[in-house]
Amino acid sequence: MAITSANQLELLQTAEAVAREKQIEPGLVVEAMEESLSRAAKSRYGAEMDIRVSIDRKTGRATFTRVRSVVEEEEFENYQSEFTLEQAKPYFEDSGKSTSYWVRDGQKLTDYAGGPQIGDRLEEEVPPVEMGRIAAQSAKQVILQKVREAERDKQYEEFKDRAGTIINVPVKREEYGNVIVELNPGEGILRRNEKIGREAYRPNDRIRCYIKEVRREVRGPQVFLSRTAPEFMAELFKMEVPEIYEGIIEIKAVARDPGSRAKIAVISYDSSIDPVGACVGMRGSRVQAVVNELQGEKIDIIPWNEDMPTFLVNALQPAEVSKVVLDEEAGKIEVVVPEEQLSLAIGRRGQNVRLASQLTGLDIDILTEEEESKRRQAEFEIRTKLFMDALDLDEFFAQLLVSEGFTNLEEVAYVELDELLVIEGVDDDTAAELQARARDVLEARNTKALERARELGAQDSLIEFEGLTPQMVEALAEDDVKTLEDFATCADWELAGGWTTVDGQRHKDDGVLEKFDLSLEEAQDMIMTARVMLGWVDPDDLVTETEDDDTETDEVEA
Repeated sequence: MAITSANQLELLQTAEAVAREKQIEPGLVVEAMEESLSRAAKSRYGAEMDIRVSIDRKTGRATFTRVRSVVEEEEFENYQSEFTLEQAKPYFEDSGKSTSYWVRDGQKLTDYAGGPQIGDRLEEEVPPVEMGRIAAQSAKQVILQKVREAERDKQYEEFKDRAGTIINVPVKREEYGNVIVELNPGEGILRRNEKIGREAYRPNDRIRCYIKEVRREVRGPQVFLSRTAPEFMAELFKMEVPEIYEGIIEIKAVARDPGSRAKIAVISYDSSIDPVGACVGMRGSRVQAVVNELQGEKIDIIPWNEDMPTFLVNALQPAEVSKVVLDEEAGKIEVVVPEEQLSLAIGRRGQNVRLASQLTGLDIDILTEEEESKRRQAEFEIRTKLFMDALDLDEFFAQLLVSEGFTNLEEVAYVELDELLVIEGVDDDTAAELQARARDVLEARNTKALERARELGAQDSLIEFEGLTPQMVEALAEDDVKTLEDFATCADWELAGGWTTVDGQRHKDDGVLEKFDLSLEEAQDMIMTARVMLGWVDPDDLVTETEDDDTETDEVEA
């Protein structure tokens, strides 16, 4: 088959027909035709030739052009499609007399006085090819492939910006528990683990889904849907509650046990509007619409509070909470409840406390009042024994110290005398004696710790570093940190400890100096000070970084 004037317009008509059918740009189909004709021409003239085809968008005329480029001599590989500068000169000088022409920087050359340059192209029109059956079949495959790629690109472009929204689509089929839905164009997949409970659908059933992710893959764009994602519930409330859509009420957090129970935290930016009441609706109409869509999933609507303990008390409803103790650095919170409220606070199979933990982003430990009392009593006894043994006190006097809030020897040794004098039966002489005993014990411990650290190989540069106690130096030496250089290479969490989240689970990272109540900020400051002392860091750079941080903070506050 040759591209003759009789069938030139048919190319454009075919391109337009395919484009209408596949809902893609006609230009993409024409480009596919150009590539297919180019491949057919290479099979006729030689695979090593660079044959390019251009189809006129108005007349349908196909122009076949052979292209040869000027390259560096060391890069010259293919004499059919490349020139060196020396090889190009005769062709360049003869260009004005032949049908070929040169192109430089995408523009056709009109002045040939300067000689060829690296990157110039010689373009020469060649006769159209006769397309045999095999070539025609190959061209068809190229066109179909290009059309499929165009369809995939169109689907990806259409859905990539719709991630995070809800769509209402018909079910196409079900495969191994996964539901395939019709997206037009293309398909989406609702996986088994993204369905609520044991939902089952028949072809042509319409379902609401949340577009969780859109990925571009080799086999085409993949649109992953979900009905279990917390965001799905948030979007459903946005559809049912106008105040959320308008931004008057904000959904701050959502936690779900899909198909069973969920908790949603909301806040109102208008003091005249109750966020919980607005989400519930008249006679529960708004929340009931969401419940029906989620197969009867029970929903607790909770008022958000910036104060985390208060928010947690709300999140654990309907259980009553006696006391909350928050450890922000560890990301943990301790909740004390009456004995009769324990099962309600934990919930069936731990559901209530698990959802509250997801909602707050904290690990929650629940204790009964009796358990907390026993623990406090155990801590009281341990501290009492510490003071009895270390300071040679009787039990009653040691208990008085613990009752007044003293927890360790350092507090007794270095506290202001007035704080000891408030203890019943303690006068100036007694207070001074207590402090002297505490300091003697600490001094002995420090001496022992230093001796042990030196035995382990701790160097003076580390021992004399400001901020490290002898016990800290001993602990570092036991962990093979023996010099200031070793210390300066440590990470803050290696010293102070921290938390790592893996697959949604928080794991504790123990720090070498964690038992000395060293915070991450203190660890960072000490490590940076060591690096400055060693000359690894310029202190002027630290000042600049601090000023930049302050500037950014001021801008945010403004």
